[in-house]
Amino acid sequence: MSSKPIIVVLDDFERVATEFADWSDVHARADVRIHRAPLRGDALLQALTPADVIVLMRDRTALQAPLIAQLPNLKLVVFTGTRNGALDTKALAARGISVAHTGWGPNKDATTELTWALILAAQKRLLTHEAGLRRGDWRPLPSMLPVLHGQRIGVVGLGEIGGRVANVARAFGMEVVTWSPNMTPERAEAKGARAVAFDELLATSHIITTHLVMGPATKGLFGAPQFAAMRTDAIFVNTSRAGLIDEAALVAALAKGRPGVAALDVFSEEPLPVSHPLLDAPNVLLTPHLGFVAEPVFRRFYADAVETVTAWLDGKPLPRILAT
Repeated sequence: MSSKPIIVVLDDFERVATEFADWSDVHARADVRIHRAPLRGDALLQALTPADVIVLMRDRTALQAPLIAQLPNLKLVVFTGTRNGALDTKALAARGISVAHTGWGPNKDATTELTWALILAAQKRLLTHEAGLRRGDWRPLPSMLPVLHGQRIGVVGLGEIGGRVANVARAFGMEVVTWSPNMTPERAEAKGARAVAFDELLATSHIITTHLVMGPATKGLFGAPQFAAMRTDAIFVNTSRAGLIDEAALVAALAKGRPGVAALDVFSEEPLPVSHPLLDAPNVLLTPHLGFVAEPVFRRFYADAVETVTAWLDGKPLPRILAT
């Protein structure tokens, strides 16, 4: 059994935790255990039971009250980013366990780029054309492809990321409309968009892209009625939160042809199981939650995590302590 504090780092899927930050001082003073594959159930409990400190990669692994109650040594949780909907902060506070977070790199730019990569790939049917070319089919699609210029894009949520997406849309010559639970005409106009009713956005937009924080007012926002209201040529994009949509309803909607295409980067279960119905749905483009995965973002994540763990080992005040 280790006599040093045990630091457990979860979900280093990208295998960059030790490359992007200098853990040498922490390694000299603690037993650092980095897990690069997702852990669930008994495997997760076994890995976390001895931990004094847990470092979480955003909300890839949930840390809720029943699991927290089984971690006798836990003293500190560090999560990357600034928000974590899978972390039971009340249960941690009740145990007197400190919670800290990291800063961000240019994550909003990274998510904007991924959003537009999905839109353009879906619009131009790139995967279908590329697959056809590889099998010797020069033109696998019978119809001509549309252009974005003059089309309407509905941006659901016009915050930092939604605003950036709208900027690119205007560069393509698109009409930008927007809706969110608290949208006003003035807020929309300030970002070069026009506020419309949610029903109008759904029924008239060629591109529908969502950039909302998930909460009581937005959870399950996109269900069967919303998908049925979309155009048959609509491209629905979600690089925000999986909980905004009803995945089963989307699978059924795609089979009916409304929307015409879905492009998704986030899922209710990640990594996405190979048996998930979305993998067999028609006209769907899927990416493995790449929106925030960028080198400068992860360098900031792990550098800040090391800084926080070092402060804890030194008995100093923790940087970026989570406000309660």
